[in-house]
Amino acid sequence: MATAKISQEYVPGVCNIGPAERRQRRMMGIYGSIVTVGLFLVLFSLDINALWRLLLIIPATIAANGFLQDRMHFCVGFGMKGIFNVINSAGVTDNVELEAFRLADRRKAIQIVLYSLAIALAVTALTLLV
Repeated sequence: MATAKISQEYVPGVCNIGPAERRQRRMMGIYGSIVTVGLFLVLFSLDINALWRLLLIIPATIAANGFLQDRMHFCVGFGMKGIFNVINSAGVTDNVELEAFRLADRRKAIQIVLYSLAIALAVTALTLLV
């Protein structure tokens, strides 16, 4: 399945956002990354106890979540709410009518959240080694 085709149509459990929504998720990933790096630099440069670096899990999760949603063409929030937007302007949504489709979307949303947490845990653990 080609990426261009995925971004142009709703596919249950696979794609529920189009280019405009993906751009917003990408920006979330970028901002989360900036906050993660900035917070790490502050904590590290001020020689604050390394355990405070555990706070990095929050912005790192946001960053990973944003980038994963962009890459996977799938919004976690939309998946949990049973809505999608693949061709409209950002913020305009349609309802997912079939329960089986809503279930597939919820499973994908949970998968992305778990991946985001795993990535954030790895990033946070790496900062504790510095």
